[in-house]
Amino acid sequence: MKITKISTTVINADLRNWVIVRVDTDEPGLYGLGEATVEFQTEAVVGAVKSVAPLIIGRNPLEIERNWQIVYRHPFFKGGVVSMSALSGIDQALWDIHAKNMGVPLWRALGGLARDRVRLYDHLGGGSSEAVYDSDTAQSFAEKMLESKEMGFTAVKILAVPQAAPLEGAKKLKHADTLMRAAREAGGDDIDIMVDFHGRTSAAMAIQFAEVLAPYKPFFLEEVVQPEQYEAMRRVKEKVSIPLAAGERLYTQQDFLPFLKSGVFEVAQPDVCHAGGITGLRKIAALCDAFGVVMAPHNPLGPIATMVNVHLGLVTPNFLIQEVMRADVPWRKDVVQGTPDIVAGHILPPSSIGIGATINDVEAAKHPYKQDAPAQWFHGDGSVADW
Repeated sequence: MKITKISTTVINADLRNWVIVRVDTDEPGLYGLGEATVEFQTEAVVGAVKSVAPLIIGRNPLEIERNWQIVYRHPFFKGGVVSMSALSGIDQALWDIHAKNMGVPLWRALGGLARDRVRLYDHLGGGSSEAVYDSDTAQSFAEKMLESKEMGFTAVKILAVPQAAPLEGAKKLKHADTLMRAAREAGGDDIDIMVDFHGRTSAAMAIQFAEVLAPYKPFFLEEVVQPEQYEAMRRVKEKVSIPLAAGERLYTQQDFLPFLKSGVFEVAQPDVCHAGGITGLRKIAALCDAFGVVMAPHNPLGPIATMVNVHLGLVTPNFLIQEVMRADVPWRKDVVQGTPDIVAGHILPPSSIGIGATINDVEAAKHPYKQDAPAQWFHGDGSVADW
């Protein structure tokens, strides 16, 4: 069997463009799908897939590890979100081919079940950009928390920490308290609430925000500082008893190792679209397991990535919980078909072979690529703020 073609399809999903990677083989009808979505760098990752494709076209798609090593090592410059995302999408597609060739669901090709179902956490409003980023009022948080609870979710992530300067006064701290209190009162003690800091704050402000949030018992605090600020995260960890989560902007085992060795977070959040796909994420998961760190993979992306994460959650021993975007766009299930329903905040093992999802090309064509750009945020004095 040989790889004959590697191509991409871009589907605009409002806040981001989904980048779907397809790997074709010389076996009639046998192909694999993966996802390589990178917010605000769509054209770059599409170009990266095109650049590395000749390295493995003509090779056996079932030699997944060797193909992974070729795409990772032979371009000379390793790492970075664009290159690693291209590798991630290709790797997922190769695993899809492998499972389809075996005639089994991906979770079985990956070694079989480590658990019976995958627990998911919701975003307020199901992940629509308006609900996540633009509705930071107590009323909105309470209403959307009740919606998630009524749908059967037992865990929800919120953005209770506002955009903040390196040092702030009481106003921003009180705002975070108001939002967290509204979410906790609406959800009750049965709901686990994780708080995403989005790397917006300094270590000093992260510590103060954590003190404000602590009475409401957050499940974990995510990205309390920017990912490259290792020493800042260490300072936060020294002062905060709430479990910390990080890793969505780390791409390799080597990136994770110093954080793991110093014990600055309890929850690892690599992204299967950026961290080397299934092969790369399993390497990271095994490393984290050696340090007693659990996995809550980052996943605000498209349905292919979600399906891959479900399969990984089913087979990964140190898996904790899975992020999901259920309502970022209303046509999600029209474009990508075969995704299972969420029942009581969980997904059961899929029975379809491979990843179990297919692209409806007619529906996908209704949502063509659009230039994507991040929201530009500035502090009150005009200086640049982290998004």
